[in-house]
Amino acid sequence: MEQARKVDLKVKAGERVGRLAGIPVAVKDNICTKNVRTTCASKMLESYVPPYNATVVERLKAEDAILLGKTNMDEFAMGTSTETSYFGPTHNPWSLDRVPGGSSGGSAAAVAAGMTPLALGSDTGGSIRCPASFCGIFGLKPTYGLVSRFGLIAYANSLEQIGPMAFNVRDCALLLTVIAGRDPQDSTTLPVENENYVEALGDANLKGVKIGLIRELMAEGTHPAVLRAVENFAHKLEELGAKVDEISIPLLEYALPAYYLIAMSEASSNLARYDGIRYGFRADGGNLDWSREFSLTRKLGFGPEVKRRIILGTYALSAGYFDRFFLKAVKAATLLRRKLLEAFKSYSLLLAPTMPLPAFKLGEKIGDPLSLYLCDVDTVPVNLAGVPAISIPCGFHEGLPLGGQLIGPPRSESLLLRAAHLYEQAEPSNFRRAPLG
Repeated sequence: MEQARKVDLKVKAGERVGRLAGIPVAVKDNICTKNVRTTCASKMLESYVPPYNATVVERLKAEDAILLGKTNMDEFAMGTSTETSYFGPTHNPWSLDRVPGGSSGGSAAAVAAGMTPLALGSDTGGSIRCPASFCGIFGLKPTYGLVSRFGLIAYANSLEQIGPMAFNVRDCALLLTVIAGRDPQDSTTLPVENENYVEALGDANLKGVKIGLIRELMAEGTHPAVLRAVENFAHKLEELGAKVDEISIPLLEYALPAYYLIAMSEASSNLARYDGIRYGFRADGGNLDWSREFSLTRKLGFGPEVKRRIILGTYALSAGYFDRFFLKAVKAATLLRRKLLEAFKSYSLLLAPTMPLPAFKLGEKIGDPLSLYLCDVDTVPVNLAGVPAISIPCGFHEGLPLGGQLIGPPRSESLLLRAAHLYEQAEPSNFRRAPLG
């Protein structure tokens, strides 16, 4: 309310106000907010209060946005259901016994339930697009380097990006316009001028746009309702002027194992700093020696999924296994990126399901990590290649929303948003508020 009063005073004084003046924005809890706890949904950072803002937060404040609060997530962004949070799970506003997706499940649920019009998420292997699909909203994973990661608490640096989540495309485009652009504090940001993505929504049709429907991501294991929804999505894109063909990228079968080897290895390295001495929670081990207290701190400070990924990542990086696992995964990711970029020589965009199934029940998969990892099969190729993708609501199954994703070459956010906007206008029945909204 204090932030809102300051905006009101600027308006009354006739001062310039920002593009997000008075608009609430929720922020995922792995993005640093000055003087506001940033926990990564982990006991390890339960009491951490950053002394600085992430670049994206500074850009929101510069445009007079109202920072509404921090949203729940899977611990350290490791999960597909927002069930691994130290603070408990988030529920899907479409059905409270269902997961909202992860790891940005809190942000997606808040938007879907009408608690906020805009939210920030982060996407390492689908963590914006997965909950966007399960909650029936738009979620965009930008080109790697388009949005600053300064102030994003690291999980897997080479894969993750902050991105916008919103109930409609125009809001998504506006939020991306505000947060994107080069940042001197993040050397991985692209050395390009930002553009106004809202203005890019004005084109009338998709005439001349060729779209490749990825055969391997429409394969066995995908729920029949998802297949029907994505096929209907493709037909509607054709009615809007696009030409849709089926395309095969056999190398995609290696995407999931390559992703998890790379992500877990980077997590092992990034989370080594949380030892109770340099960073994070510290267990009271009495008179234990350093190594035992270190082990106790990490045993109590991290949840089961984070510990699992640290162990697997450490193993993949260990002597004798680095070449057999991590190095092979990096080579596979490089080949996959080349194949996708090669596909974009013939196609403007690619189309696939966002998730292979509708939102599942809370507790249904959390005891089977492998089945949860398999849920990421459609989203991880985008992160390995560093290209942008947007999840778009494209249907329903038994009252639960389904999502399809459009994938583009680097820096094609304007085209992705334009296609999503045209589809949104053509199929209004797919864009509804959740029952709690």
